[in-house]
Amino acid sequence: MRWGRAQVTSANSVLDVPELPGCMAHGRTKREAITQAEAAIDLWIETAKENGIAVPEPRGRLMFA
Repeated sequence: MRWGRAQVTSANSVLDVPELPGCMAHGRTKREAITQAEAAIDLWIETAKENGIAVPEPRGRLMFA
């Protein structure tokens, strides 16, 4: 399953995960942003579970703008 949407500029890429409030990542390339986002998603989910917060299902596919 995929989460998120990304914005790509000439300087860097930013990936936002709207299903997970506050979860986002950035990198110098799309690949780096995706790698960072995967780590951020894992940490968000781990923290939510530890705190009894429901983890939503992904709503869509990764999109680049």
